[in-house]
Amino acid sequence: MNHEKRLHIRVDHERCQGHALCSAAGPRVYVLDDSGYNRMAHTSVGPDLKQEAHAGADACPERAITLHQP
Repeated sequence: MNHEKRLHIRVDHERCQGHALCSAAGPRVYVLDDSGYNRMAHTSVGPDLKQEAHAGADACPERAITLHQP
């Protein structure tokens, strides 16, 4: 897959409060730990998951998720 088409995701673990709304909106993108916190490392997704990635980031009340399209 072409690297430029990937969407990069970063989660600020200091800001994440465990609301789990990101995972509810984007279950194939955002993985939570047993306590409900998003502990995923910096990652990227292809075009097939971009809409889900945006939905999860938009659902976060703490704005702990940033998305970057290179």
